Amino acid sequence: MTAALAGQRIIFAGTPEFAVPSLTALLDAGVQVIAVYTQPDRPAGRGQKLQLSPIKQLALAHALPVFQPESLKKDAAAVAALRELNADVMIVVAYGLLLPQTVLDAPRVGCVNVHASLLPRWRGAAPIQRAVLAGDAESGVCIMKMEAGLDTGPVYHRVTTQLAADETGGSLHDRLAVLGAEALLTALPSVIDGTLVPEPQVEAQVTYAHKLTKEEARIDWTQATAHIDRQIRAFNPWPVAHTNLEDAVLRVWGSEVGGDDNRQLTTVEPPGTVLSADKTGIAVVTGDGVLRITRLQPPGKKPMTAADYLNARQLDGVRFG
Repeated sequence: MTAALAGQRIIFAGTPEFAVPSLTALLDAGVQVIAVYTQPDRPAGRGQKLQLSPIKQLALAHALPVFQPESLKKDAAAVAALRELNADVMIVVAYGLLLPQTVLDAPRVGCVNVHASLLPRWRGAAPIQRAVLAGDAESGVCIMKMEAGLDTGPVYHRVTTQLAADETGGSLHDRLAVLGAEALLTALPSVIDGTLVPEPQVEAQVTYAHKLTKEEARIDWTQATAHIDRQIRAFNPWPVAHTNLEDAVLRVWGSEVGGDDNRQLTTVEPPGTVLSADKTGIAVVTGDGVLRITRLQPPGKKPMTAADYLNARQLDGVRFG
């Protein structure tokens, strides 16, 4: 632990798996985490049992005090309790609750956010998936000074990573979670001692990463091959791209672009038509070519390879959508 972090009183606010590496890094570095804020336990699964957030589970394993207010904008008592902690800084990583100005001003240094994009690109709820869906060449994480606006604050530190050709929402999520933790430990000492001055975001470059919906994961086979492939990768593992086959909904987990598939378009087939189906995949006509489905999930089954699916179902000549 650096001298700048010694004796500092730190609040951590986060909820999902993405926040776990950051809290783990702080604990491993020996910093004084005086309280953890996370969203209230929610019912989940078929039994609708209350489920503890990943951050709550980690906090309890380290015997850290846990606070779970329903809101910090409407609960004056919760804000007062936070202020009484007399924190030096509050680290916020995918917390999921809006923070009013009274909370942002409570810690001595303020609130610092780990955000999963290269701000000002992809402010908002789903920056990881939007980057994959848009075909961005790179993504990254920003350590940002929080303001009342949605991801509008100036940036202390940023780390960039290139997106792979087969990048999924899940693979980028996992990589950025680790990069975010590393970036946080790099920047935090200089943030606390005041030597790191944040740079304002360029408003003309702002884009918004709106919340994901299941409806936008429905595949429109009239779209371009590259777009559908990005859609399949961006929405893996949630909400998962899907298409209809007769009365069934098939979830599509993996695909490939290119190869010799486009040479099969010797006749004009409507988008969604299966040109061929074998152990290498299911070749489907798109708006401008062919996409090969390599992994899919029929109703009531686990995800499987196209080869395994074809053991029970023949698809030549059928049409998706």
